[in-house]
Amino acid sequence: MENNEMTPKIRFKGFSDPWEQRKLGNVGSSYSGLSGKTKDDFGHGEAKYVTYKDIFDNELIVNTEKFDNIGIDNSQNLVNKGDALFTISSEIPEEVGMSSVLMVTVPNLYLNSFCFGFRPNNSLSSLFLGYLFRSNYFRKKVQILAQGISRYNISKKKVMDINLIYPAEYLEQYKIGSLLKSIDQLITANERKIELLKEEKKLIITMLLNLFWRFKGFDNPWLKCKFEFLLDVNDGIRRGPFGSSLKKDVFVSKSDYVVYEQRNAIYDNYETKYNISKEKFEELKKFEIKPNDFIMSGAGTIGKISKVPFGIKEGVFNQALIRFRINKKFTDSNFFINFIRADFMQKKLTKANPGSAITNLVPMSEVKKWFVNIPEKKEQEKIGLILDIIDKKIKIKRSNIKDLKKVKKYLLQNMFI
Repeated sequence: MENNEMTPKIRFKGFSDPWEQRKLGNVGSSYSGLSGKTKDDFGHGEAKYVTYKDIFDNELIVNTEKFDNIGIDNSQNLVNKGDALFTISSEIPEEVGMSSVLMVTVPNLYLNSFCFGFRPNNSLSSLFLGYLFRSNYFRKKVQILAQGISRYNISKKKVMDINLIYPAEYLEQYKIGSLLKSIDQLITANERKIELLKEEKKLIITMLLNLFWRFKGFDNPWLKCKFEFLLDVNDGIRRGPFGSSLKKDVFVSKSDYVVYEQRNAIYDNYETKYNISKEKFEELKKFEIKPNDFIMSGAGTIGKISKVPFGIKEGVFNQALIRFRINKKFTDSNFFINFIRADFMQKKLTKANPGSAITNLVPMSEVKKWFVNIPEKKEQEKIGLILDIIDKKIKIKRSNIKDLKKVKKYLLQNMFI
């Protein structure tokens, strides 16, 4: 390769020398995973072993709490801190040869038999390798080696023949690895904050719905009423049309009218794939969704509910969704969605048939007749406001994670060759 091809697009200031190229096998040594074991050997013993999933899920392994047990066997290869670990088999070629680097010391640690290890020499930063091995350049090299029909495999020897391109100066390697690790740490911090906010919200809902705690100024008893009391008198609950009404042959390539599906409720996202004609829309007008309606998933992943935002395209919902339209005189929208999402409501909505493990959505005719305890609207608004503030904080954290992942992806594409 020419020197200009041996320099990445993005570099830290102060580094300008071309990167070096070496076969992976010339800058470290490889070893095999566990051998000669049966299923009876696993799940007990004083040693640990790294599983396929541990490697697949992590660029860097820093948490070893979930490592499985196995007995000490001096005939097996030990995994050391700083070793890179590779999977050698998968059902799809894009997942073959996924890697991870062990960043902590674990005594008596072995490697799963469907994996192999690589121990770099002192000229390479393990932190840098953790990200290099997940870069587009290296992943493409590995995927080319994948062979098979129903299941794909790679050989350790062929991976060791891959040309590794890296900065000769250890400090540059370390800086790259450290930058990417800091982004990962920010992602993890945001994920933890989301979990804490979810727990806070869950606790508030539990305390309020069980009347363990009330906001100051509210002391009237909650009203016991039928669930349908919360809904619009004329069109409170509606299930999507029969599947025959929205077969794919009625979809058109371009139109101002769309079809909303279960994934819109599950992911709280209103992007659509299918369009219908104006005539079909008018025919199914009673299945239209409007801003401030609620749609809930009613098949497969059931009970997931979303509030329809302003600015959506005109459209109808399909047979896998249920639409709720609240009675605005008695019901606050923020309270309503959190009421439906509460654990006790989710359990009631998704109860299994007697004697069956299959989870089904309770018929809406039955749901309407349920008795529920509801505060007056002003208290609902207070509760809804507090919970909405938490939801907005969660949304900001999710947006932060999305942005950080974009930055990381960009750096992985441009800081490596």
